This record gives sequence, structure tokens and C-alpha cells, in this order.
Amino acid sequence: MENAGAGAQLPEAWSQVRAPVIVPLLRLAVAVCLTMSVLLFLERMYMAVVISGVKLLRRRPERRYRCDPLPDDDPELGSSAFPVVLVQIPMFNEREVYQLSIGAVCGLSWPSDRLVVQVLDDSTDPIIKEMVRMECERWAHKGVNITYQIRENRKGYKAGALKEGMKHGYVRECEYVAIFDADFQPDPDYLRRTIPYLVHNSDIALVQARWRFVNADECLMTRMQEMSLDYHFTVEQEVSSSVCAFFGFNGTAGVWRISAVNEAGGWKDRTTVEDMDLAIRASLKGWKFVYLGDVQVKSELPSTFKAFRFQQHRWSCGPANLFRKMLMEIVRNKKVTIWKKIHVIYNFFLVRKIVAHIVTFTFYCLIIPTTIFVPEVRIPKWGCVYIPTIITLLNSVGTPRSFHLLFFWILFENVMSLHRTKATLIGLLEAGRANEWVVTEKLGNAMKMKSSSKSSAKKSFMRMWDRLNVTELGVGAFLFSCGWYDLAFGKDHFFIYLFFQAMAFFIVGIGYVGTIVPQS
Repeated sequence: MENAGAGAQLPEAWSQVRAPVIVPLLRLAVAVCLTMSVLLFLERMYMAVVISGVKLLRRRPERRYRCDPLPDDDPELGSSAFPVVLVQIPMFNEREVYQLSIGAVCGLSWPSDRLVVQVLDDSTDPIIKEMVRMECERWAHKGVNITYQIRENRKGYKAGALKEGMKHGYVRECEYVAIFDADFQPDPDYLRRTIPYLVHNSDIALVQARWRFVNADECLMTRMQEMSLDYHFTVEQEVSSSVCAFFGFNGTAGVWRISAVNEAGGWKDRTTVEDMDLAIRASLKGWKFVYLGDVQVKSELPSTFKAFRFQQHRWSCGPANLFRKMLMEIVRNKKVTIWKKIHVIYNFFLVRKIVAHIVTFTFYCLIIPTTIFVPEVRIPKWGCVYIPTIITLLNSVGTPRSFHLLFFWILFENVMSLHRTKATLIGLLEAGRANEWVVTEKLGNAMKMKSSSKSSAKKSFMRMWDRLNVTELGVGAFLFSCGWYDLAFGKDHFFIYLFFQAMAFFIVGIGYVGTIVPQS
């Protein structure tokens, strides 16, 4: 009888709390999410208008800056007409791809006496270290000025390695430094197409090239990544470069003026986005950046979900943490205009790096499903249908060939927003994992799938438990229950979206996304 009485009191307690507490709080949450959605919508529309103007007016970099080719047929000047360029290749246990990047860099079309290659190896595997060292020796015997650099520890991770590489005496003779991660393969003419912008324009500090993905068709997850990153390069980077000559350095496939790097304070390891950190500090010193969308560098997308999740944590947590640390420095800066400050604080950081992540998960995976249980709280159609539809269509311009995958891209992005939101909050609050650095795994040309034999079937089944993602399964169960409730009692037909979204969380939750690499 006591249990029955307690059970009868629950609905009464819910009705008493619902009107004075739950409804106002949920309405406030809806209002906040709608506001963030509008901010994101306006940002996307702004970039759509600007990129259209850039294309129509043909405001290409070569029309805005001088970029005459360097003379290579002058017998008097010879190779002295070319500046000395340092190329850095930071790597960490890159067994599958180290030969690709080293070979591509050593094949750059540039006078051999004007090119210095540094392989900054932080590998902890002695076998891989020896393999990389021998590869460097092989190219050195061919006449390439290449050095193999190691450190006693991994302090500062990538930023620490790059900083250590700049300390050598021969670097003083170099004017520019190009940086390529271990999976990046520049074309031979890369330096000839980028360096002229720095040589002929003394106010330019950085020339950034576009990434081209060699494994975009490997699986559905890599296609989703290609869609997101292509929008970033074809729209975000292009717009920022054209409007205010500022954008975030992508950490690789770019060439820096060494004097600008030094003036900005060099590499710092205070966050996991040392590239963005340097770019902002250099911009605050008054330096300009140029993005070259026509210069593309081959690279590899993470094809396992684990690698992609770690990468997204770093890419989401780092900017939020950097925003926390640099906000007042940007506000107090006196070398740049107020409009550039607004662009960096509002457009670059607040909307793109914080609002975009938080609103995606909280609104579409928490608030909208919760309103199903509280019908007094209504969400206008323009907020839950029209705005996200327009934003999605605008995002599709970067990869027209994948337009038919937009529906799957939406579901996958909502799943990943769980991790991005968590990482963003960790960065803003500078919590425990704020400085976690996990190198993104590259698989190169290694075999990624092996046919299962009967002897390995049991082992594969056991590894399934290692692939389970409990958080995704929990969110999927929540959305699925909301969908059933809406199907039974709701009137807005949210259950259609909720069932599909729950399915996406379940698929990721059981680990069937991306490439599954057999373990030895």
C-alpha cells in the first residue's frame, strides 16, 4: 500500500513542479537556443553573400597581391634569386605515412642549396624512429639537405617540436618556414606557387594552401568529414582571407615568414591549437594572411571513429580554451581595427567555435526532444525546420558531389556535436582534459580491412565490446523513447526526426562507423 501511495504521489509532484519550474526553464532554454540558431544563421548568410561577391568580382589572391614567379633563368643571380626555405615535418610514430611526406617534401621543385628539411621526430617506438632516421639518410645521400631531429621528451607536443626545430643556428639563414604534417604530400610546385606572395608583399606573414583528401571515398564517415572540411576551406577560409586578411592557420600546408613568427612570440604550447594561437598573435601584430584555394596538398582523413573523435576533441576544446585565454588580449590590442577585433571575437571564435557546437547538440538532441513531454512549450517552425534547413543547404556548397548525402551528414554531425559540445565546455572551463593531446592515427596504405577467418571470429566478437560507446547509446535510448512518446501523444511529428537520429546514435554507439582495423 505504501508503494502504491508513493507511486500515486509522483504524478502529483510532477504537476506541481511542472508549471512553476519546468515550463519557464524550458521556455528559457528554447529562447536561448533560438537566439544561438539565429546568430549561426546570420553568420552563414553573411559568408554566403561575401563568397558570392568574391566569386562574381573575381577577387582572387593574384589580383589583390603581387605574386610574380621568381626568376630561375638569370645566369647572374642563379639560385640566389630564391630565398632559403625551411621545411618542417613534425611526426609521432607515423609508421604508415612517414615515407609519403618525406618523399614529397624532398621532391619539391626548389634549388637544393636554398632548401632545408627538418624531420622533427617525437616517436616513442624505437623501431619507427630507426625507420624514419634511415629514410632521412637515404634522401641525404641523394643530395637533399635534410636533418633528423629528436628530443629527450615530448614537452609541448607539436608546438614544442616546432619550437625546438627553430633553435638551430642554420635556421637564421632561412626567411620562410613551410610546415607539413606526416600525412601531407605537397606537389613539386608548392613552394613556387606560395613563396612569391611572401617575397613580393612584405606585410604578408602566412600563405595557407587547401587540403585535398586522398581517402575521402574510403567510407561514409570520411565522406562526411570531406563535406564539413570542404565548406571550411571553400567558404570560411576564403571569406576571411578576402575580407580582413585573417583566418586560422590550419597547422599544416602553410608557409610562414619567420620574422613574423618571431615577432608574434613563436610557438606556444598553452593550448592544443598552437597553430591558431600563433595565427591570432601574428594578426594582432598587424600581419596579413593569404589563403590559396587553388593550391591543394594531399592529406589523409582519420578513417577510424576513435581517431576522429580524439581529433574533434582537440579541434573543439583547443579554440574554446584559447578564446578564454586571449579574449582580453584581443580587446586591449591597439594595432588592429575595431572591425578586425569584432571579426576575431564574434565571427571567428564565438559563433564558429562555440555557438555552432553547443546549439547543435543542446537544441536538436536535448531541448527539442524534451519539449515533447511539455506540450505547453512550443518551438516555432522557423527555428526547428527552416533555419536548420537553410544552414544545411549552405553547408553543401563546398562538396556538390555529396549533395545526396546531406541527410546522413546532418545525423552524423548531430552525433559528433555531443563530443564537440563536451570538448568546448571543457576548454571554456579549462577542466581536466583541456590540454589532452592525442596524435590523430593515420593508416596510409596499410590494409584497413582483413577478411575474418573462423579462428578470428571469436576474437572479433570480443573486440566488439571495446568498440561500444556508452554515451552515444544512452543518448540514442533517450531520443528513441522521446520518439515513441511523440508518436503516441504528440502533434508535431518530431518522431520522424527522432527515430532517425536515435538510429544514428545507436550505430555509432555499437561502433559500426568508420573503418574497423583488425588488431594483431
